[in-house]
Amino acid sequence: MAAKQAAGFRPGAAYEKHPRVAIRHEAFGGLAYHYDHRRLVFLKSAALVDVVESLAEFPTAAATLSARAPEAQARACAAALPALLAADVIRVRSADGPAASVREEDFPCQRP
Repeated sequence: MAAKQAAGFRPGAAYEKHPRVAIRHEAFGGLAYHYDHRRLVFLKSAALVDVVESLAEFPTAAATLSARAPEAQARACAAALPALLAADVIRVRSADGPAASVREEDFPCQRP
C-alpha cells in the first residue's frame, strides 16, 4: 500500500504534516516520529524539515516547494515527498483545512 500511496503523490494537491507526527530538529535535518505506528523517519536536510512543516500554509505541495525550498535543494525535497506520503509523515489535506499538530509535550517520555 505504501508504494501505491507514494505513486499517488501529486505536486498540485494540498498536503499537510500528519497530525500524529512530531518533528525534532537535528543538525542533519530532522527526525519525524509517527505516534500511531512508532516509526521514525530521517529528514535529511533542514530545507526538507521546513517544507514538511510548511505544507499546510500553501495551497499545493508545488507552491510550498517554490516558497520554502532553496533552489539548490528543491529537486531533492520534491523527490522526498512521495516517500514521506508513503510513510504517513505527510497526508493529503482535507477540505476542512490543516489539522492540529502533535506536540512533544503531549506525549512525555515515561522514565523508570
